[in-house]
Amino acid sequence: MAKAILHLLLNAGVFLLLSHILPGFFVEGWPAAIIASLVLGLVNATVGLVLKILTFPLIILTFGLFSFVVNAIVILLVAALVPGVSINGFWPALIAAIVISALNLFWKIATTERQEP
Repeated sequence: MAKAILHLLLNAGVFLLLSHILPGFFVEGWPAAIIASLVLGLVNATVGLVLKILTFPLIILTFGLFSFVVNAIVILLVAALVPGVSINGFWPALIAAIVISALNLFWKIATTERQEP
């Protein structure tokens, strides 16, 4: 449970960091970032899963790169649902999707329990 809360706060921190660095990506503060992180998890588990299933042939054809586009669409949907989060255009959402995907990759590497041989 502590791992999940830490991951949620880490995602919220990335949302805030992106709002300071990335033009066109706005988050009002910690409460909006935490809510956006929660909604991102929920939307990614429902709508994102359906989108990835529907676009699976395109994801295979592009060697997985189209999954960043699907994630950008999910982030745009989160911005539409959460007050205090605004994304102006597709490109800031795509860059945010790449950054959040990289963060999640490093999170999984860092928190994976290794088995001793």
